[in-house]
Amino acid sequence: MPYDPPPEMQNLSLADIAALVAARKLPPVEQWSPAAENDSHMRIAADGRWYHQGGLISRPAMVRLFASVLRREDDGRFALVTPFEKQWIEVEDAPLLAVELKSEGQGQDRRLAFRLNTDELVVAGPDKAFTMRGTADEPRPYLGLWRGLEARIERAVYYDLVELALAEADDATAGLSIWSDGACFRLDRIDGQ
Repeated sequence: MPYDPPPEMQNLSLADIAALVAARKLPPVEQWSPAAENDSHMRIAADGRWYHQGGLISRPAMVRLFASVLRREDDGRFALVTPFEKQWIEVEDAPLLAVELKSEGQGQDRRLAFRLNTDELVVAGPDKAFTMRGTADEPRPYLGLWRGLEARIERAVYYDLVELALAEADDATAGLSIWSDGACFRLDRIDGQ
């Protein structure tokens, strides 16, 4: 089946993006419990590039295929899962990157959509929440996804989020926050601190 990349996000409304997200059919990896386990000899670098036996996987279609069967296990390890086998994969940071942002609405009515480095589209909300790690001087924002996965929000996209939040901030003492799909996310508070 040929891969059709999503249309450019700038030309889509958030309703269009939400419909594309709802129509996405990921394999039911969470239902599979294969007995066989092996090492995939694969690694996802912190910059989002995928490697197999030390060589870069340069075909985007291969990365999309592998990402479609990736999940995070309860013990925190990552695996590529099929009905017949689980293959462990090393992940240096987050397995995916949020590389583009689209915003519609304002305040509590805002919706934020992200394009991942695999061309998946994700709408942030209660079940796809932001997590802030790092330090106050070097925050590292992440977007929760499916199957325990996260996407690290790239720095330029994070700055876009901060710009949107600053444009709406009424009270500097209230902190820097932004809404998406009915959920409010703090951009200035490192989780656990």
